[in-house]
Amino acid sequence: MSRSCSILGAPIQTGASQPGCLMGPASLRTAGLGKTLADLGWSVRDLGDLSIAPQQAMSHTNAAIHDLAETRAWIEVLASAAFDAARDHDFPIFMGGDHSMAAGTVAGLARHAAGQGRPLFILWLDAHPDLHTLATTESGNLHGTPVAYFTGEPGFETYPPLSHAVDPRNICMMGIRSVDPAEHELILRSGIEVHDMRAIDETGVLPPLRAFLERVRAANGMLHLSFDVDFLDPDIAPAVGTTVPGGATFREAHLIMETLCDSGLVTSLDLVELNPFLDERGRTAKLMCDLTASLFGRRVLDRMTRSY
Repeated sequence: MSRSCSILGAPIQTGASQPGCLMGPASLRTAGLGKTLADLGWSVRDLGDLSIAPQQAMSHTNAAIHDLAETRAWIEVLASAAFDAARDHDFPIFMGGDHSMAAGTVAGLARHAAGQGRPLFILWLDAHPDLHTLATTESGNLHGTPVAYFTGEPGFETYPPLSHAVDPRNICMMGIRSVDPAEHELILRSGIEVHDMRAIDETGVLPPLRAFLERVRAANGMLHLSFDVDFLDPDIAPAVGTTVPGGATFREAHLIMETLCDSGLVTSLDLVELNPFLDERGRTAKLMCDLTASLFGRRVLDRMTRSY
């Protein structure tokens, strides 16, 4: 694995149901993400935060949808920035921001992977599959649409054109425990690999993760990890607006990150849905930094006792 990385903030909250995610990148910096990685021997370049210009409102036949123009603008900015970051930097880390940002980051990374002649694989750690189209979302919260968009589902004419779609069969979702009927239908039809929390309870995290990593390796794929705070149990990670009980434990999450590190296959990372307004003395931001450290090579014997 390369020893240099970049961090790029995407203070986007227009896809979420409540404000606060725009403070996510600042919270991760305050929690010491850059220093944590530097202490592990990585060369870290902070590329700052992205922004968009004020937008003129866009309407949609689905009246529930809100902030469509802003979300479209963010996708355009993020797709371009993600492509540039993947091209120019060894390991880009995108700090959110709500999960609608993945519509942009994955679109840009898929374009980059295609230019390298390699398939892009996605490990989606989330309580939700985020597989709504603009027609099926009932909440109108566009953080529920990125996977449908970047896999090339129809109905996204108001989103930016997608240059390279991700093959749904190259996606593995873990930790899923809140699925709407329209999303369930799309999962069955698309071939996305889904391991919900019942499956993880039955098998543990390692068998499905190792099997997926073998597929990535066999295909010489590039692997993007998209990590939503609500993948974690809210008892250990309260700083998210979409809490769902029964999430991953502290050790399950670290084991996943340590195993990913051992594989040497991960090439980029999203950290999304961190809402510092809902946090408790920064504990979720610190946990996300610690989990990222496990992905970047920290081991149990490297950890110091922490007083919260």
